[in-house]
Amino acid sequence: QLQLVESGGGLVQPGGSLRLSCAASGFTLSYYAIGWFRQAPGKEREWVSCISRGGGSSNIADSVKGRFTISRDNAKNTVYLQMNSLKPEDTAVYYCAADGGPANVCYTRPRSYEYWGQGTQVAVSS
Repeated sequence: QLQLVESGGGLVQPGGSLRLSCAASGFTLSYYAIGWFRQAPGKEREWVSCISRGGGSSNIADSVKGRFTISRDNAKNTVYLQMNSLKPEDTAVYYCAADGGPANVCYTRPRSYEYWGQGTQVAVSS
């Protein structure tokens, strides 16, 4: 069974950091580009960042640029989202998704992704 599992969410104060992980089971993550998305209550799902299969290409949303970093460790079948200088507006459920499309690209549209995790909650509050 193909599965993505996010972890690392939690409650953090403004200015704090969290590292989210996206682990794959049942398939090899290195064959897939990975995207991170988030959805806050009452809002549409928002693209945050993505990374190509081999990690040679990545992209990040303007809203988190300079604060969030995406990386992958294919040997561990895991992709990470390092989140620093967190703000209350970063509060959301964060999802990772896998896309088996072309190498060296990653996409910002949710419909480009085939597999989704269940999400991990991130809350930024004092």
